[in-house]
Formats: sequence, structure tokens, C-alpha cells
Amino acid sequence: MKALVALPLGALATSVLALTGLPSVATANQSASVVAETFAQCRACHTLTQGGRSVMGPNLFGVFGRKAGSLPGFAYSPALKASGMVWDARTLDAYLAAPTDKVPGTRMIVKVADPARRAALIAYLKAETK
Repeated sequence: MKALVALPLGALATSVLALTGLPSVATANQSASVVAETFAQCRACHTLTQGGRSVMGPNLFGVFGRKAGSLPGFAYSPALKASGMVWDARTLDAYLAAPTDKVPGTRMIVKVADPARRAALIAYLKAETK
């Protein structure tokens, strides 16, 4: 499994900070901390390792651009399989905010209510699951 790194988040934080004028180093470190804390919850069910075994949740390696409910070897809910969603930043944001609202009948019940945490997590997933 890849280690959490601040590089992709640092670039994101720097871009945001260029607009706000806040010190970038502190915010980049805070963003990395937010991602580490948030993904620790995800890691209980998901892996990011290419070819890694799905556990309670599917392997997230290569999730961007993948049709929801399509990873071979994982027992998805019929609702997620039938959702027709393709994972991108927008669909992940909506799903992570309220999985059971976005896809009634999904088995994932854990949500990430905080928009800043979701944005940091999605940026991390995009960088780490290529």
C-alpha cells in the first residue's frame, strides 16, 4: 500500500492558498493530517493497492473512470450495480456525502459529511489510485 504523502495535497493546498493568501505549509500539513485521519476509516474496508484483495469494500485502485459496481470479484449491492454511475470527483463527492441518499440500497453506510474532508480525500484517491 502506498504511504500517505502531502505532495498532491500540497499542490492542491498551494492552489487554494494562492487565492486566500494563507500560509501554505501549515495548510498542506493540515490537509495531509485530514486525509490520514479520514482514510484511516476507509482503510478498515478498502485497499488502494493494485491487485489487492477486496475486503468488506471493493479495492479502490483505478476507481476513477470505473463504472460503479463493476470490479470483478466483489459482491456489490444490486442498487450500486444498477446505479449507472461512473466514478469521478463529482460522483464520489455526492456518494461520500450521503451514500444511502445517492444510491438507496447501497451497502456502504459510512459517510464523509465535511466538504473539506471529502475534497481532500477525493484528491488523495485520485493521486493514489491511478
